[in-house]
Amino acid sequence: MSGKTKNTFPAPAEEAARLLESLGMKRTRFANGSREVRSPITGQVIGHLKDDTPRDVGRTVERAQQAFVAWRKLPPPCRGELVRLLGEELRAAKPALGALVTLEAGKIVAEGLGEVQEMIDICDFAVGLSRQLYGLTIASERPAHAMSEQWQPLGVAGIITSFNFPVAVWAWNAALALVCGNTLIWKPSERTPLTALAVEAIFARAVAKFGDDAPQGLLALVIGGAKVGQALVDDPRVALVSATGSTAMGRAVAPRLAQRFARSILELGGNNAAIVCPSADLDLALRAIAFAAMGTAGQRCTSLRRLIVHESIYADLVARLKRVYRSVAIGDPRDADVLVGPLIGSDAFEAQQAALAEAKKAGGKVTGGERISAGGADAYYVRPALVEMPRQAGIVKHETFAPILYAMKYSTLDEAIALHNDVPQGLASSIFTTDLREAQMFLSFEGSDCGIANVNIGPSGAEIGGAFGGEKDTGGGRESGSDAWKAYMRRVTSTVNYGNALPLAQGVKFEID
Repeated sequence: MSGKTKNTFPAPAEEAARLLESLGMKRTRFANGSREVRSPITGQVIGHLKDDTPRDVGRTVERAQQAFVAWRKLPPPCRGELVRLLGEELRAAKPALGALVTLEAGKIVAEGLGEVQEMIDICDFAVGLSRQLYGLTIASERPAHAMSEQWQPLGVAGIITSFNFPVAVWAWNAALALVCGNTLIWKPSERTPLTALAVEAIFARAVAKFGDDAPQGLLALVIGGAKVGQALVDDPRVALVSATGSTAMGRAVAPRLAQRFARSILELGGNNAAIVCPSADLDLALRAIAFAAMGTAGQRCTSLRRLIVHESIYADLVARLKRVYRSVAIGDPRDADVLVGPLIGSDAFEAQQAALAEAKKAGGKVTGGERISAGGADAYYVRPALVEMPRQAGIVKHETFAPILYAMKYSTLDEAIALHNDVPQGLASSIFTTDLREAQMFLSFEGSDCGIANVNIGPSGAEIGGAFGGEKDTGGGRESGSDAWKAYMRRVTSTVNYGNALPLAQGVKFEID
């Protein structure tokens, strides 16, 4: 089956070079080295990079540590000024950087631009935050004593990002970490390092405008595979590592950090579900489900993967979904009419096909899932798959990072919530209902066990104002808004005795001659 692309576009390699140079990168930076970077649009090589070594990582950490000693001395609002300048540079670079995200990650144009907008939004948030790193005044039980709580800069922050949000997740961490007084080392996904190089150049322009108060080594990139990531994770000078990726990656990273008592923010797998109740607005639910399940070709950590529908409306909703799945426009993500772009590579396609085969063995009825002829032999475009399952079999509980939506029936809300929670992951969730009692039950401690719980919107498309993260195998970390900034700082509790006596807490007596 052929994909939908009515326009002719430049070869990805040519377009990537043009965009990178327009964003301030010299060709030697992305055209030399043994690491090939491919665009999922065609599978064509669009860049060559030189990998760092573990020794290079150590030198980078040393520079970042030295920069931290200087950077932490600036008042937080001054640090916020650099983030404000970064936001302005991102606004100017948004069209080019968004286009590069599309080329390297395969996102449709609107999603590529939206990712850059997330970066801008978190910069705006962090600028305000730089004047609101509030502590506490605490009542003391002792006369003439004052207790308080302050937040201090933490140190070097390592940021490991995934291919599916190659720049936004870095910004969620970086903007907060910078205003909190930390320095940054970024290891981007091996699949999307070119967007990271572009952001590095954009950041350098913001630093140049900020002036000499910004120390050398404030932001550094390390390029490479698992050995480079290990070197970053294992370095005792790295106070915090924020890592986004698979649960398997988290299981490898977490013990290494725990062994040296380092801070971690883990954003791992999601196997997100939506419950559709009898009272739901099905027109609204249909649009939300389609975006959440098919957007980014099912390669978001918050993609909708399980649909739990009341038996009284199941047939109607599934029939409508099948029509959408059969007609959705798939093809080159640079085409404005396309809604589903390519998978990141052959491994994602193979994982999808293996999961569909397993689902069929468990009694699943599959609509879609076939490969689409688009982009050439080295590109992997697929029609999103809708799978009607008789029960929540083992494959349904496993996250497959591809556009597969498993649909199941339920009779009672208690049954639906039990199905919803009966998976290892706990990232995002949603319910579609116009019944206040059902909505509130879902949001209560008896409802969703996820870090994100929505009503009448899908599980994906989070705003930066709220803390982002999940529970169970999702890792428990929180990034972005709310009070997520506290993870990037160390807490100090202080007591000041401004009197002449020395009363001890809890009534303890310790008298000496």
